[in-house]
Amino acid sequence: MASRTRNLSLTVAVALMAGFTATATAAPAQAAKADSTATATASAQAASSYNFLYFNKNSGNQTKSTLTLYRYIASSDRTVKLDSWRAGSGYTKNTCALNKGWLPNGTYKIPSWHKKFNGTKIKGYVVRLSNKRCHNGTPRTELFIHSEMTRLGYQGSTEPWRWDGPSDYKSNGCVKLHPADIKELFRYGKPTKLIVG
Repeated sequence: MASRTRNLSLTVAVALMAGFTATATAAPAQAAKADSTATATASAQAASSYNFLYFNKNSGNQTKSTLTLYRYIASSDRTVKLDSWRAGSGYTKNTCALNKGWLPNGTYKIPSWHKKFNGTKIKGYVVRLSNKRCHNGTPRTELFIHSEMTRLGYQGSTEPWRWDGPSDYKSNGCVKLHPADIKELFRYGKPTKLIVG
């Protein structure tokens, strides 16, 4: 009887020890899973946060319009202003005038941007914008945010590679920034879109 009792006690002790070991093993695993979930959630929130641009047209003087950079923060569902610069667009307010009118209102994708763009009319720091149709259906293409500089980002000796003053905010329909300002924009990283209004 004593032997049977000892065997039973030993069996219970082994079972209890096994249960304790399983619990002890499960606890770190559950903690690791919780940490992994929290990390994944934080990463998803960071990934869904983004920067975007807003071009605010000045109907009184289109060369004194404003380009503002915002950041949408997904974790708190809010938008904060990061920076703002004077900007111009076009020679006329007719959004359907090719190579002259300022940008039509709406949202533009930003497919690419370049620090050493080598176009025939614009060079250096350039943000490419998606095409857009104006109110009468005329397609506006070859749209950019740019300045006046050489391919390497320096000031050239002649127009249009040299910034001379406020008159240079006029453009062939693109959004135009001072050379120092577009370089500052690039330091924030690539925005996802431009909203014009």
